[in-house]
Amino acid sequence: MKKIDDMTKEELVSLLKEVKKRKKYGLVWEDKPEDVVEQCKKELPVLEESRDRAIQKDGNLPTNLMIEGDNYHSLSVLNYTHAGKIDVIYIDPPYNTGAKDWKYNNNFVDINDRWRHSKWISLMRNRLQICKGILKKDGIIIIAIDDNEIASLSLLLDEMFPEKVLNTVVIVNNPHGVSRSGFSRTHEYALFLLNPGQVINKKPAPEDLREINLRRSGNNSLRQDSPTMFYPIMVDKKTLKVIGAGEVPEKDYHPKHQTIEKDKFYEIWPLDSKNVEKNWYYSRKRVIEKGAVELFTKNIKGQVHVYFPHTNNSEQTYKSVWVGSEFDAGAYGATLVKTMTGTDFPFPKSINTVYDCLKAVIKTKDAIVLDFFAGSGTTGHAVLMLNQEDDGNRKFILCTNNEGGIAEDVCYPRLKKAIEGYSNIKGIPSNLRYFKTSFVSKSKVSDDTRRELVKRSTEMICVRENTFEKVLDKAGFKIYKDAKHTAGILFDLDKLDELKSKLTEQNLPTNIYVFSLTNDTFTEDFDDLNLEHELCPIPESMLEVYRKLFR
Repeated sequence: MKKIDDMTKEELVSLLKEVKKRKKYGLVWEDKPEDVVEQCKKELPVLEESRDRAIQKDGNLPTNLMIEGDNYHSLSVLNYTHAGKIDVIYIDPPYNTGAKDWKYNNNFVDINDRWRHSKWISLMRNRLQICKGILKKDGIIIIAIDDNEIASLSLLLDEMFPEKVLNTVVIVNNPHGVSRSGFSRTHEYALFLLNPGQVINKKPAPEDLREINLRRSGNNSLRQDSPTMFYPIMVDKKTLKVIGAGEVPEKDYHPKHQTIEKDKFYEIWPLDSKNVEKNWYYSRKRVIEKGAVELFTKNIKGQVHVYFPHTNNSEQTYKSVWVGSEFDAGAYGATLVKTMTGTDFPFPKSINTVYDCLKAVIKTKDAIVLDFFAGSGTTGHAVLMLNQEDDGNRKFILCTNNEGGIAEDVCYPRLKKAIEGYSNIKGIPSNLRYFKTSFVSKSKVSDDTRRELVKRSTEMICVRENTFEKVLDKAGFKIYKDAKHTAGILFDLDKLDELKSKLTEQNLPTNIYVFSLTNDTFTEDFDDLNLEHELCPIPESMLEVYRKLFR
């Protein structure tokens, strides 16, 4: 663009009109072209399975996916295999701190790059835009972020997902703090894109919230408010069980201590930490009749306290600030990854942070969770933990590049250890399939592109159908299955009758993918197939998806 000083009057008027058209509120940035996006205009992404990395425990267990490659290409493929199927997207993108911790167009972006914020927003927008097609209408997006980009990311999310409700959770992930400039940072954020009116799941309440001290607190809690509720409770010295209650004392009697030791029992009075005389929640009669069953005690630094269980407080709502040792990214992130893989990995999330993020929003036992900034594989590990807790069938899809060996040396080994077990930790049985992205070059002759895409389509179809058990692999057709249905792929129409015969032998509902240079699925040729079946043309069904993505 010309400098303003060099513009003609007409050019200045035209520029002014353009500026006036721009939005007055929201996020404005210099959109930077991205090589991986431009690449898809010349090459179509496909999947190739690394079969030696497959983990197959049981056909009845969920099959999870790991895809190695640029996440833009992985998301492109998933638009074909998982359109509208993803329940939750959890991502932990680079925080854009100015350190050389991420690349744009194969170059590290550091603090001296004047366009680093625009590049980061461009990277995020490209991926969030392309993931829209795979998220369910009521699906949820969770994004981990810190102060460097939270403001711009929040505006971007408001702009791209106006139908969602943005919630921000503060998580104390580093209680020791990190000093860069200004305050010592102990926190990061999780941005939740929820649906209007959505109710968040509850979490188990801490132990101290599941019990209530029998000594009343708050309003009407003083001795004079209920004089008959001021009396001693007897607690056995050996068992610490409630064994009875004493008489209500005269008004001028004032016990000197909360716990008074007798020969065989303790005498417990409703005195607070400052020896202020309070009253009990229970009457003498109830303590005498039911105290041994309903009440329990704790000896805390020489004082015996009496409690009753809070039956309505076994769960609590997730708060907007998460504080606790379980969220420490050092102990439950870096140390855990090192233990599982033997590798030092920078800034992994605490497994408990990701677990709680997912636990808060996932409503079903068969949800599919996607993480396309998979890093060390914490999201996959957390999904396995959720399944272990309630015998669920949730699945994860993890997408990561292999920069610095992250896919092969960190993410995959961690998932393998989580599934098979490590040290003294029992494994969480599940299945895993490992894929890499590859490409089909667009030929000047469109039919050549179609034929090549079909040759490379098998893995994508197996992923789409979740059929990984090979039944037949012939030159003209292939059949794969799971416990409930089959997927047939017909490359050569001359093999149509043989395909139908082999599918009939399986006697399962089937989806059949038929090679066609058009949209024709040769429906009439399958009329005599006495199986529940659906037909789909290839590669047209794939090309239709890619046309929309790569306009």
